[in-house]
Amino acid sequence: MHFTRAHIDSLEHLYKINFVNSLSGYKSANLIATKSKEKISNVAVFSSVVHYGSNPPILGFLLRPTTVKRNTYDNIKQTLFYTINHITSSITEDAHHTSAKYASEISEFDKTELSEEYKNGFYAPFVKQSSVQIAMKFLEEYHIKSNGTILVLGEIIDVYIDDHLVKEDGFVNLTDAKTMAINGLDTYVLPTKKNDYHIKGLNNLNI
Repeated sequence: MHFTRAHIDSLEHLYKINFVNSLSGYKSANLIATKSKEKISNVAVFSSVVHYGSNPPILGFLLRPTTVKRNTYDNIKQTLFYTINHITSSITEDAHHTSAKYASEISEFDKTELSEEYKNGFYAPFVKQSSVQIAMKFLEEYHIKSNGTILVLGEIIDVYIDDHLVKEDGFVNLTDAKTMAINGLDTYVLPTKKNDYHIKGLNNLNI
């Protein structure tokens, strides 16, 4: 099959969204949890979390245009704190359910079997069922003019992770964690580990 740009532009709306969203390959599957100034918790599924550097440790994620209310974005801008929690195979259905639209005064934790928990006084909640939980603090944002999306960058403050997942060299084995990935908009897949390729001179890489 060959899709030209003109062909892509002419595709039926839902077909085009599914097609383009699948092209980039498997994406990370995470739940971002926040809490408003009014103490109402929020949790939502995101497939755009990306590593932006290790020193300092920075993760970023992409927000859709704020032409409609985005509770995650509003809470982060107001409080600066949020958490990133891996979606594992046992919670995919509830995790995906958080993509439904709820009013800001309703917590997705109350509409699913997901449980919120708080650790060491951190303002935002963690997802209790997640085996990898990351406490984040807002750093900066970049408005992408082409389509109105927003890139949000945050600094890793704390990481809580099941002991057996961290190997001697620091590698986090997400296969053992049963961490899911997302293919397209709403298809969840469980990756399997194939090979390890150890890179010589790793310390010299700018990662």
